[in-house]
Amino acid sequence: MSVLDRSSQNMSLLSWIEVRTTDASTQASSQPKTQRQVFDLLHPLRAWLNGIQIDSAKQAHFLCKLIPAQCPFERDIKLGNRTLFHIPPLCKLNPLYEEVVALRFRALCFLADECGEDISPYC
Repeated sequence: MSVLDRSSQNMSLLSWIEVRTTDASTQASSQPKTQRQVFDLLHPLRAWLNGIQIDSAKQAHFLCKLIPAQCPFERDIKLGNRTLFHIPPLCKLNPLYEEVVALRFRALCFLADECGEDISPYC
């Protein structure tokens, strides 16, 4: 059996799936509402990073130099001309990655919009 045969079987199975829409009032009465409290240990640190206001060019330059544009941990391990293995970017494993990247972006926007500076050295 070839790959094409398996693909056509999966496509035919998917075409027979029925999507039902349910009325919100009947669904709400049949299932009790349960809310799950999730405790985020890093919430104060996330709020602090999101709350940093960039108000000077010196601060913006410092943040743009401090926070790299690309993940510095991504590497190709080579022996001569041959690549032995590749280490993927591990920055996205950082739980504060989105907030740090957003802070760098705000600093770049401040330099470009407010100060009118060229930000190409930081890209």
